[in-house]
Amino acid sequence: MLTYQSTSAPQTEALARDLAEKLRPDDVLAFRGGLGAGKTTFVRGLAAGLGDSSEVSSPTFAIVHEYRCTPKLYHFDMYRITSIDDLYSTGFFDYLETGAILAIEWSEMIDDALPENTTFITITAGEGDKRTICIEGDERF
Repeated sequence: MLTYQSTSAPQTEALARDLAEKLRPDDVLAFRGGLGAGKTTFVRGLAAGLGDSSEVSSPTFAIVHEYRCTPKLYHFDMYRITSIDDLYSTGFFDYLETGAILAIEWSEMIDDALPENTTFITITAGEGDKRTICIEGDERF
């Protein structure tokens, strides 16, 4: 497990850009952290690190946003998912093993459906803009 300290949104984005270099097609990133912790900020950095400079926003109402980078990045928000039927309705399982990277906010809502090799990113808000970011995954992390 790797642990980082960030003192600003730009620093969190920079960390995510660096992490993007370690990612591979079919990686699943499960984000944990409260409202406003910086999950979307982190995904913004990932998208930039993968080569997409478009606007990154939380997919709260759309459930999933697609970013056209290489490999593609699918950004999910599972906050409103309360059952396996809800999860199926998102098409989530169709995105697995497509060669894309999946970034899943509120992943705790679908813990039982996450693949075995999921990388967990926990962001804990501190005072002001301070964040503790823990990345737990395979040997890359």
